[in-house]
Amino acid sequence: MAKRSIFEEVGAREMPAPAQGGLIDRGRGGARGAIRIWLMVLFVLVAVMIAVGGLTRLSDAGLSITEWKPVTGAIPPLNAADWQSEFDLYQASPQYRLMNEGMTLGQFQQIYWWEWGHRFLGRVIGLVWALGFLGFWIAGKIPAGWKGRLLWVGVLGGAQGAVGWWMVASGLTGDMTTVASYRLATHLGIGFLILGFLTWYALLLGRSEGQLLQARRASERKPFGMATGLMHLVFLQILLGALVAGIDAGRSFPTWPLMNGAIFPPDAFYVPDGAAWRAFFENPGLVQFVHRSVAYLAFVFGFVVWLRGRRSAHKATRVAFHMVMAMLVVQVLLGIGTVLSAAALHPAITHQIGAIVLWVLIIRARYLSQYPKVATIRGGTA
Repeated sequence: MAKRSIFEEVGAREMPAPAQGGLIDRGRGGARGAIRIWLMVLFVLVAVMIAVGGLTRLSDAGLSITEWKPVTGAIPPLNAADWQSEFDLYQASPQYRLMNEGMTLGQFQQIYWWEWGHRFLGRVIGLVWALGFLGFWIAGKIPAGWKGRLLWVGVLGGAQGAVGWWMVASGLTGDMTTVASYRLATHLGIGFLILGFLTWYALLLGRSEGQLLQARRASERKPFGMATGLMHLVFLQILLGALVAGIDAGRSFPTWPLMNGAIFPPDAFYVPDGAAWRAFFENPGLVQFVHRSVAYLAFVFGFVVWLRGRRSAHKATRVAFHMVMAMLVVQVLLGIGTVLSAAALHPAITHQIGAIVLWVLIIRARYLSQYPKVATIRGGTA
């Protein structure tokens, strides 16, 4: 063995090669970065789709197109005859006869474009998903274990299109002037599910399988479980918000904290020609009361979750829970503003966008609880 001088510089020796990735990542990585970008594009499109859907509902434009043509419906009316044909179909609908009789063709065109844009955006999302999935699959770039997950997003998207027409069809018969509220809630719920899966998958793809496995060893079960509970509770609140929007219940009691001077609305269980249980879906006072009550519950539980999350050993996780709590406060204030404005267009759509932001932040806090970013000694944990 050759002797070394005690004055020999450390940098003079050849440094060992950096450690290679673990075996768990070898041959499994795929195009994680590219797929993540693709999912983030889909995320933005779906978020815009939810916002446009809200505007379509608030403008009562959702029933302006009375036929479901998945392919040919992508082409809007191109001449006067086409427009008159679409208008004739709408004039035969209950909404026109009972609510919009006397509407001009120009007024019809305004609501038509909202619904057409909503459906066209849905087609764009389906196309972006199909091209991306098939492209990565044919190129063999989908990471091991991810084909089923990415396919699931497409299945949910296809179901969303079918549920969308099922929802619209409910408003085209009898004396209906709006879509059935429970079908609207189903439609919105699937939209948020898609958004949630896209968020979770994009977060997972931000690190390699080896990094995720190592991070999970430091997972914090309590914050993860509590964040999961809050996620489910907020999802329920989103569905209740759709029930409120479906029957315009937000315009019935434009006061807060009382409901037109009462804690509990009068005649809350009254439903014309129906069973009392239907009041939970059809009575504006009861529907809004339940929505308000669950909002208070979500805020209190969210505060408890924040108290636990702020004690996390990891800075990124603590910041994530701080962001959830801050957005929870903002969302409650937006909800109160929406009530006081009698669900005016801008406050209502801002409240819906706030739900998207809150939903994503909760999922991110949940992710960081299960896969924390462990700080280095140099970076510290504070």
